[in-house]
Amino acid sequence: MFPLIQRCYFHAHFKLQTLPVPRLLLYGKNKTTCSSLGLHRLQRDVCLLSRSSSLNPASIHAAKLQAFHTSLPFFKKKTPKESETEDSGILQRSMKSLKDSPKPALYLSLAGLIPFVSVPLSMVIQGTYYPELAFAQITYGAVTASFLGGMRWGFALPENSPAKPDWLNLANSTILPLLAWQALLFKDITHGAIMLVMTLGIALHYDLSLLPTYPRWFKVLRVVGTVVMVLSLLATVALKSFSEQQLSNSRNKWQNTK
Repeated sequence: MFPLIQRCYFHAHFKLQTLPVPRLLLYGKNKTTCSSLGLHRLQRDVCLLSRSSSLNPASIHAAKLQAFHTSLPFFKKKTPKESETEDSGILQRSMKSLKDSPKPALYLSLAGLIPFVSVPLSMVIQGTYYPELAFAQITYGAVTASFLGGMRWGFALPENSPAKPDWLNLANSTILPLLAWQALLFKDITHGAIMLVMTLGIALHYDLSLLPTYPRWFKVLRVVGTVVMVLSLLATVALKSFSEQQLSNSRNKWQNTK
């Protein structure tokens, strides 16, 4: 019985490869008809070949070496409209989570951003760079980063908290004050601001992905607050570089006139 099945399979496979391609394959509407015609021909050839003589062992070995053709799967690409819909959906959910946050947490977090925004805004309005205000902004940013680290420590202390008081939570909460302290040690405001930006980015990474999760509204609030703080620090650095450039240009002009 098994040799008969092998004989039928080999001849059927050979006939299937040598069958002429019908012209109907060129038309998309008649693919089903062509497939049914090829299936009837295959069944007829199998029945005729089942009555023939025994198959040569060399042919069986050649049939085993035949490679089977498999077409690659077709992956559907997202259209720009679908991606825009997904982005708008994420934005809407984020705004909804921000509105659902407790009012004291929302208002106090927004009020805590005022010292960051007021420093570069006042410099732009007056048209003058003040190193004292820039240092005050760096100091307030270091205090804020230390507060974010200490908040993690307090979150891990209660017995029913999902965050355990282990090395991961407690050690990562103490890293942020150390980085903030390092930002205050720089004599140059630019270096301190860059160090503080890195500290705020690490704190956001901790709160969003590394450590056990906070509520969704707090995550959205942390993202918004971090973006505002980073942009304010970068604006101060840009104003400092612009002021130094203007000062160097004025000195060059004064030396040339002299």
